[in-house]
Amino acid sequence: MNDLLAFLDKIFVAYNDYIGGYALLIILIPTGLFFSIKFKFLPILKLGHSYRVIRYESTGDIGDINHFKALTTALSATIGTGNIVGVALALYWGGPGAIFWMWVTGLLGMILKFVECTLSTKYRKLNSDGSVSGGPMYYMEMGLKSMLGPFAKVLAVIFAGATILCSLGTGNMAQSHSISDALFTNYNFPVWATGLGITTVVLLVIVGGIKRIANVTARLVPFMAVAYFSSAILILIIFYDRIPPAIAMIFTDAFTGTAATGGFVGSVFIMTLVWGVRRGLFSNEAGQGSAAIAHAAARTKYPVREGLVASVGPLIDTLIICTITALVIIVSGAWQSDIKGVGMTVEGFSIGLSKIGLGGIGRHIVAGGLLLFAFSTIIAWSYYGTRAANYLLGEKSIKPYRYVYGVFVFIGSVWGIDIVWHFVDMVITFMTIPNLIALLLLTPVVSKEIKLYFSDMKAIKKN
Repeated sequence: MNDLLAFLDKIFVAYNDYIGGYALLIILIPTGLFFSIKFKFLPILKLGHSYRVIRYESTGDIGDINHFKALTTALSATIGTGNIVGVALALYWGGPGAIFWMWVTGLLGMILKFVECTLSTKYRKLNSDGSVSGGPMYYMEMGLKSMLGPFAKVLAVIFAGATILCSLGTGNMAQSHSISDALFTNYNFPVWATGLGITTVVLLVIVGGIKRIANVTARLVPFMAVAYFSSAILILIIFYDRIPPAIAMIFTDAFTGTAATGGFVGSVFIMTLVWGVRRGLFSNEAGQGSAAIAHAAARTKYPVREGLVASVGPLIDTLIICTITALVIIVSGAWQSDIKGVGMTVEGFSIGLSKIGLGGIGRHIVAGGLLLFAFSTIIAWSYYGTRAANYLLGEKSIKPYRYVYGVFVFIGSVWGIDIVWHFVDMVITFMTIPNLIALLLLTPVVSKEIKLYFSDMKAIKKN
């Protein structure tokens, strides 16, 4: 069994190092820049409007959940191990400069999320039970049919299959492994027992579908974000004088790389760039198309309205929460340790809080935050997987998929850290690359929807 896992790990690493990682760089950043210029940085300039829409409650439009719950469901899928473990891994492999490229991915992510969620809300399907299904597989099939003919369906099937794989990796095993790793590291809790416990609770939640998932995430996301955010801010206040040098290091090392020190092994520019983009994409999932599945369930008659709501996600996830985690690790000096994964974040919090005599609770804060972050990600990604399974095999496949999903929660808990993350990095590209191709081809549709929406808003305002 160990030989088989080692063989699979080599395949994952080879793909990521020689194909997937560079393919993302070639297509993700240029596509984000294209849309930013094409749509004149619309999501950034309309942040105030997006905030007002999030608070708006629509009762008469098609959809399953309101704007706020759609956003929190999508955020619960992205605010997870990427914010705690992913940032630490980016620093371990790419140094402080990798954070700059996470920021770039986050900014471009705002426009990419806007585009993909606008399209997913426009092209969605009403199910037999009255619920809606949407996402890239639907805008690929329906939106690209006139352009690509039968190949549109092929592209949609490829994406849906990749979504199932990604749900088992990105949204499942990476999360459950981080929980079991944190509980074992901090409390010596057996990983198999953690796996059984998480699997049981996850199955109890996800059998209720999107409405139960949305109700849980709408409560978990604000709570976990505030608790983690407050602790990190306290540490940054303690080390306030180290923040300017830390930010300067992030900018300078982004283009020069950093000499290897302690745990940091990436010493060249390309290492910094690749790891920043990889972990940035894992964190906010922009361009991957996953959030589009959640936002397609929102009650609204205007696709652009939900697209603007979705664009807030990378701002909160990558530009705020990931940045705070990174600064804690850098200003505390934990990034120069030889610790890998969640242990580096624990070290940063412990060092920071020890300055006020609370070093012992640092590990509890990280473990608790990780538990809530990762658990909410697991249940949100289960929804993405069910939508993909429903698209490929029909509604009868949803129940079996949920049980398979539960099995992978357990597998992720007991697997080693390297193979889990290598698998995650690979399957992310299987979703992202087809999705970005579809977004580029459907650019005229988004342009038309933008003109329609703001024309209607102007008319409503006049009246």
